[in-house]
Amino acid sequence: MKTLHLRAGRDKSVKRRHPWIFSGAVERLEGEPGSGETVLVKSAEGKPLALAAWSPQSQIRARVWSFDVGASIEESFFEERLKRAIHLRTQLAAARHTNALRLVHGESDGLPGVVVDRYADVLVAQFLSAGAERWREAILNALVEQTACEAVFERSDAEVRKLEGLEARVGFARGNRDARRCPIVEYGLNFRVDVEEGQKTGFFLDQRENRQRVRALAAGRTVLDAFCYSGGFSLAALAGGAQRVTAVESSSDALRIAKENLEANALDSSRIAFEQADVFAYQRLLRDRGRSFDLVVLDPPKFAPTAAQARNAARAYKDINLMALRLLAPGGLLATFSCSGGVSAELFQSIVAGAAVDAGVEARILERFGAAPDHPVALEFPEGDYLKGLLVTRA
Repeated sequence: MKTLHLRAGRDKSVKRRHPWIFSGAVERLEGEPGSGETVLVKSAEGKPLALAAWSPQSQIRARVWSFDVGASIEESFFEERLKRAIHLRTQLAAARHTNALRLVHGESDGLPGVVVDRYADVLVAQFLSAGAERWREAILNALVEQTACEAVFERSDAEVRKLEGLEARVGFARGNRDARRCPIVEYGLNFRVDVEEGQKTGFFLDQRENRQRVRALAAGRTVLDAFCYSGGFSLAALAGGAQRVTAVESSSDALRIAKENLEANALDSSRIAFEQADVFAYQRLLRDRGRSFDLVVLDPPKFAPTAAQARNAARAYKDINLMALRLLAPGGLLATFSCSGGVSAELFQSIVAGAAVDAGVEARILERFGAAPDHPVALEFPEGDYLKGLLVTRA
């Protein structure tokens, strides 16, 4: 087997079972492995540490499949990893309340670069690394066999594929059906998910439990749902008894789906207004009009995919949170989120704290939010803990 030798002092993270090996940690390579090919990883002293997928073009030069160097990276390996991941989801409480779950969450399920979401009878798969690409067919075959889903739609169009030297691929990998409006149920609410053209895999499954929390907090409140996308938080607030919801989104396509989702539920449509607008500008318009809200939800897109972009992202996060706090009535609640991997939970709290100072308001954290349990985080892989949120109350 071709072998990757690590530099002295650069093997500590692998010994701690972190699955990423960066280019700067590589001392030398024995043999010429192809993209995604399995290599044996050895310490500077020559001790075998792991089996990993080689990625010649990425700064993450190898991603670990197994820390058991006696394992065989073959079809049965992926079948077993998928079986374990899927079984975990069947044990979650959410499995009793929804037919839409993340089945595979990349590194945290021992399958780096593989993401699979289930929307009723349709799977949406992403192959985001060289290793995942090399084993794509085996993984697809195992997914169909283990889930009995009638179709698998591939959304391997994330920017990270370019870093791996891979071209984007979108389309049906298995089966074929109209998957632009997959009907799903989440805690009694009906949604139509566009897996073909929607953001990421079509729906933000990681926010499921947070939508439920907003639903529980919404009774009798006026609500501003900024960056509402397809209306997840808006409909949850309506179902929870919100007095009035203002849902703001810049994408006309997303708003169209949000309105379809509203129509699919027995909710009072007179209590919600959809606004197509830039959130940054619309917040200022609301301020100028003297509007205030009892509950504000901020769930913006990813402003900082990497730590290198955190500074610019911090300004954007501070801006929207500052305006949200100014729009919040005394005693009101702000549910604010960041899905940026480059912004840590500590930095995000600091940003929101700075926004409160500049807004001239006193605020306190009541709760902290994270991703739903079907998005587990391996203890050795803190990068998997990307979604963070705060429930803040204004004094």
